Amino acid sequence: MNHEKLSMRLERVAIHIPKGSILADIGSDHAYLPCYAVTNGLCASAIAGEVVEGPYQSARKQVAITGLGDKIEVRKGDGLEVLNPDEATCITIAGMGGTLISSILESGKAKLGKAERLILQPNVGAANVRSWLIENGWELCGEEILEEDGKIYEILIAKKGDPLRPYGVNKQTGLTFGPFLKEQFSDIFIKKWQLEKKHLERIIEQLDESGRSGLETKRNELKSQISVIERCLKVEDSEWSQNH
Repeated sequence: MNHEKLSMRLERVAIHIPKGSILADIGSDHAYLPCYAVTNGLCASAIAGEVVEGPYQSARKQVAITGLGDKIEVRKGDGLEVLNPDEATCITIAGMGGTLISSILESGKAKLGKAERLILQPNVGAANVRSWLIENGWELCGEEILEEDGKIYEILIAKKGDPLRPYGVNKQTGLTFGPFLKEQFSDIFIKKWQLEKKHLERIIEQLDESGRSGLETKRNELKSQISVIERCLKVEDSEWSQNH
């Protein structure tokens, strides 16, 4: 992977950057995404933010190699603290856990004044990100799910608007599964939740094998989660069959 050829995951993140935007890529690592976005005319300019010294230096080197120093500024700092207020119009945060992404957004809310789009790719915990978006007035306007190198990723795209609009009557189901992903009901979506169901079933087996007492509450919680997954897959599979 380099600035000319991104991973499929980052390529799908990049495709949602609004043309002409001022991009801030938080946790930019080697700055491949902002270099790709500027090179391909997806944004007017970019800020690559990185908190760790090694990746920060890698990002600086990458920008220098590509000759994009006049369009991309690499800054060292934690999360959105690398930005000035009202600076970026599009913010990408990719390759972190959903809890960390939510924490970065929460800590940096003061820097989101001019942001028109958030493109967020949590490796796990997408429900946490959806909750944050709802609580802070961001409307989920699109979702993607993809598999690359044996891992399944979700991409959430949000704009300022009505945060409850995508969810309809069953907000909790939408938070868990993603309102757009649930409706698309792709093969990768089905695979993700079948794998999650097996994972929860293995945990229950381990609890049973441990022979420890006082685990009934935990076991019931896991069984409840499995039931929710089964219900989603069964209902959606039935609806999908009727429409195809």
